Amino acid sequence: MADDKKERYINPYTDFGFKKLFGTEMNKELLISFLNSLFGDTKRDIVDVKYLNSEHLGDGYGDRRAVFDVYCMTDDGGRFIVEMQKAEQDYFKDRSIYYSTFAIREQAPKGEWDYHLDDVYTVGILNFTFPDTEYPADKFRHEIQLKDTEDNHVFYDKLTFVYLEMPKFNMDESELVTMFDKWMFVLRNLSRLLDRPKALQDRVFDRLFEQAEIAKYSDAERRQYEESKKDYWDYFSTMKTAKRKAREEEKVDTVFRLKSMGLSLEQIAQGAGLDTESVKKLIG
Repeated sequence: MADDKKERYINPYTDFGFKKLFGTEMNKELLISFLNSLFGDTKRDIVDVKYLNSEHLGDGYGDRRAVFDVYCMTDDGGRFIVEMQKAEQDYFKDRSIYYSTFAIREQAPKGEWDYHLDDVYTVGILNFTFPDTEYPADKFRHEIQLKDTEDNHVFYDKLTFVYLEMPKFNMDESELVTMFDKWMFVLRNLSRLLDRPKALQDRVFDRLFEQAEIAKYSDAERRQYEESKKDYWDYFSTMKTAKRKAREEEKVDTVFRLKSMGLSLEQIAQGAGLDTESVKKLIG
């Protein structure tokens, strides 16, 4: 990423950046273009969206709430939850499923109802990758629905989860062909760009680069962005520290497990990936 002195465009992975580009009425054409790009010409043709309340409470006192980055309804009744996920977290998939239930349950009207539901889509833009065993390295877009496990027949097509593993996307400008390619490139690289790429000359990107240019922001907007960016990097720093401590604790456990097996100092050091002096300090 470019340093702060050279940063021209906002980072869409920050809360401010993502909501600035996709979560405001004035920029809804960006959201419409992005959502349409997810499916090409095969599934949807979204013409308009209506932003819905992004904060939802459970049915009873004390129930957990859900706060979406962007929540909207399309002109044909489909509901889209769009989330930017900064980093991997425990039970991510469970959380994603749980969030989708709010968009399902709120469709139930008071009084009699025949249980008809409109489509619900959860779109996760992930700044991390799933475990290597789940998907090949070159597959970064995943569309999930309820299917029969024997014949792979789609059992229910009104609940769809689309996950985009952004770190896997590595196309350069010369390879961009589809609108989906272009949107992935923008999301992956926007904050590193110093100039608008020639491949991104579509009209919708006129709006995007205009709205993403930091120099055009008011003083208040710049302060909000800087605070959001600080929160973004603080989050990663916290995660990095937690992982480092976890690795250190794992090494300590390894040292004492190997010591209990009666291994020599050198063998313990080799097995734990430490030098002998560090092992001596741990076991005394």
